[in-house]
Amino acid sequence: MSDDVAARATAVFRSAYGEAPAGRWAAPGRANLIGEHTDYNDGFVLPFALPLRTVVAAAPQPGATWTVRSELTGETVTFGADEVAESGRVTGWGAYVAGVLWALREAGHPVPGARLAIASDVPLGAGLSSSAALEAAVLAALADLGGLELPAARRPRLAQRAENDYVGAPTGIMDQSAVIRCRAGHALFLDCRDESVEHVPFDLDAAGLAVLVVDSRAPHRHADGEYAARRASCERAARLLGAAALRDVPADGLADALTRLDDQETRRRVRHVVTENQRVLDTVALLRAGRVREIGPLLTASHASMRDDFEITVPEVDTAVEAALAAGALGARMTGGGFGGCVLALVDAERADAVAAAVTAAYAERGFAAPGHVTVRPAPGATRLD
Repeated sequence: MSDDVAARATAVFRSAYGEAPAGRWAAPGRANLIGEHTDYNDGFVLPFALPLRTVVAAAPQPGATWTVRSELTGETVTFGADEVAESGRVTGWGAYVAGVLWALREAGHPVPGARLAIASDVPLGAGLSSSAALEAAVLAALADLGGLELPAARRPRLAQRAENDYVGAPTGIMDQSAVIRCRAGHALFLDCRDESVEHVPFDLDAAGLAVLVVDSRAPHRHADGEYAARRASCERAARLLGAAALRDVPADGLADALTRLDDQETRRRVRHVVTENQRVLDTVALLRAGRVREIGPLLTASHASMRDDFEITVPEVDTAVEAALAAGALGARMTGGGFGGCVLALVDAERADAVAAAVTAAYAERGFAAPGHVTVRPAPGATRLD
C-alpha cells in the first residue's frame, strides 16, 4: 500500500473534526485466486490480499454516537444507538459502518462512540471486496478504541453478519476472512465449513511471475438477483442429493450425482461447484510444492466452468481472459461473484505490460470501454498502522 491513502484518511479526519486522529487502521481488498461460488456451499477458497487498501482514521467521542466522513463522497453521516439497532435505518455507504456497530453490539461488545474518516484505493464495484475492506477497517478501529477482546479468527463472522443481516447482501465468509486473515506473500486456503485456514506460500517473485488484475469496467448486470438465484439453486441441489452442502459431493462421485438431478441447469451448477472445489485443492497442492507456474491451467479451467456451467461471466471478462491467454498469460480467470468485475492473469513478470496492452487492444476492437489494470502481489490483511 502506498502511504498516500493513509495520508488522505488523516487529511479527511483533520478537515472534518479539526484535530488529529487517535490512530489509523487499514484493511485490503482481495482477489480470489481460485474457488468461486464455493464458499456458501461449505467448500474451499483461495484468496489473497491486495496492496489496495481502505484506511479508517478514528478517535473516540463521548456517548453512543458515531460520526463518519467519506473522502469518496464528501459526505458526513451521524447515527446513534437507535439507528444502529435496526437494519434499514442507515442506508448507502454508511450502512456498512452501522452494520459493524450493530454486529458488535449484538455480540455483546460495548462499542465506544467514535469519529471516523475513510479513504480508500480499493475500486468500488470491481469485485475486489471494497465493502469487506471497509467493514474490516472499521471493525479493527472500533475494537482497538474500545479495548475489545476480539481475536482475528472471530472477526470475519462479525463482519459477515454486518453485510448479511444489516446491509442485506448474501455474501459468504470468504471476503471478510481474506481481508482480515491474509498474510503477505501467501494465499489463504480457507475451509468455509469449519473456517480453518492455512497460509499457503504464493511467492510470485521467486518464480519470476506476477498477477495482473484487469478491471473489466463492465457494469454489474443483475448481480444481486443472479447471485441469490445461483445460491438457491445450489441449496436445492444439495437437498435433492441428500447432502448438507455441495461440498459433500466428491469429485469422483460427480457423475453419479448428476444422474440424480432433474434438469440440465441444476446439473451444470453442481458440476461447477464440485469441480471448482477440486481445482482449489489441486492449486493448493501445487503451491505447497512450490510449483507456482503450473497453476495456470487450473485458473483457465475455472474460468471456463464459470462461463459455461455457472453462467456468471459477461463478454468483457471473457474478452479479457481470451486476450490475456493469447498474449502469453499462463492462466486467467474472472475473480469475484460475476456479471462484471475483474479478471486476474498469471503472467511472467516481464510480460505484464504486454499482456495488459493486448487486453486493452482487444477491448478497443470490440468497442468496449477501456479496462483498468494493476500488477499485484499478495499483501497483508487488516492491521493498525499507528
